[in-house]
Amino acid sequence: MDIANSSLRHITRRYFFQQSGIGLGSIALSSLLNDKLLAEAIKPTATKKAKNIIFLFMAGGPSQLDLFDYKPALTKHDGQDCPSEYLQGERFAFTKGVPKLQATPFKFKKHGQSGNELSEMVPHLAKHADDITIIRSMKTTQFNHAPAQIFMNTGHQIAGRPSFGAWMSYGLGSENKDLPAFVVLISGQANPDGGKSCWGSGFLPTVHQGVEFRSKGDPVLYVSNPEGISSEVRRNSLDALRDLNSIKQQEINDPEISTRIAAYELAYRMQTSVPELNDIAKEPASVHEAYGTQPGQTSFANNCLLARRLVESGVRFVQLYHWGWDMHGNGVGGDIVTKMPRMCRETDRPIGALLTDLKQRGLLDETIVIWGGEFGRTPVNEARGGSKLVGRDHHPRAFSMWVAGGGFKPGITHGATDEIGYNVVEDLVEVHDLHATVLHQMGLDHLKLTYKFQGRDFRLTDVHGNVVKKLLA
Repeated sequence: MDIANSSLRHITRRYFFQQSGIGLGSIALSSLLNDKLLAEAIKPTATKKAKNIIFLFMAGGPSQLDLFDYKPALTKHDGQDCPSEYLQGERFAFTKGVPKLQATPFKFKKHGQSGNELSEMVPHLAKHADDITIIRSMKTTQFNHAPAQIFMNTGHQIAGRPSFGAWMSYGLGSENKDLPAFVVLISGQANPDGGKSCWGSGFLPTVHQGVEFRSKGDPVLYVSNPEGISSEVRRNSLDALRDLNSIKQQEINDPEISTRIAAYELAYRMQTSVPELNDIAKEPASVHEAYGTQPGQTSFANNCLLARRLVESGVRFVQLYHWGWDMHGNGVGGDIVTKMPRMCRETDRPIGALLTDLKQRGLLDETIVIWGGEFGRTPVNEARGGSKLVGRDHHPRAFSMWVAGGGFKPGITHGATDEIGYNVVEDLVEVHDLHATVLHQMGLDHLKLTYKFQGRDFRLTDVHGNVVKKLLA
């Protein structure tokens, strides 16, 4: 009977996969611990234009009508009722009744040989008018902050899908074995409404989730050795944990065990690599002057400089979150006239310096810089509770983003909205289209970058997305 059971066991489907899994798990673990083994396991499937991405995420939804999409018709009809055809069946987050059209309080001007038209709020970015590609025809499906931020970052409005950076880590990995492939830097008044789901790994192995770096205090939480623990003791402890986890991995073949081992090893290497990388004080005074950085502080400027240092060191995807662009005008300090200049003072100078820095170092050609939020703002004044302040509600139907570097066509404005900026009327670009296009420039086919979960293949673009060829050089 034992012999029969043994024979049956060797031909059962479960036993076959169990044994196969152990072999594959061992190979995967080895590849995580040895950057040279299986380095060619995932190869780009398209022509590769870029190596790295810096995503400047302006959480809160910046107003495109006050930054990138000037509408003379709004100035002409400022204060008049919004035409009824725009309001039929419309659903706003907060606006009630028949709202009034709202002109921008800021001046616009064309810049550079391209003639890209930009607001006076972004004078440093304006110097790079010929380097950026302005997309005025973005559209999303979400009009509340948390789901819209999650949608922009994962391609789906419900938490649980892998983020953009996690997909990049899964598809291409990091060029530096001592640093994670995906790093997150946070500044502003608060954390993003979508929380850690915006940079999570979803159903991908957790080794691909974004690692938060801090510009003040310990660069990465819990990476430093506890008091009284030497590097030698930590190394011995990790070796023991690795051996125990490897034994357990052979028993149950759980891929998360391999992920955990790899995470411990990366954390150990980061103890040396990250503090050195995070020390922006070593940069020349001219660099600090350009960015407006203050070493040791938490700021968007510090994060921009750190982003350059990260991509220069081989980090694949760096995402900066800067919250504060939600300007409803329902209170003093939260209106367009007051808050927009303050937010632009915090961000415009370091963004201009980042683009200049990347160009001077020859990094812009191989680095895609993306700027944008989760949605745009309405061309009408919200006037919540009868407020007389200038404010705009959430608007998913039409908003602006810009990209630079990485093979995108510089100095152009893509797409257009109607005369008041309410709807896209030319060259619509949806969120999945943007994802597909960026993946294409990174050498990845969005249709083939998949991961099997719950019985089907998932991808960043879900069942949508087209590469926008007009955006590419």
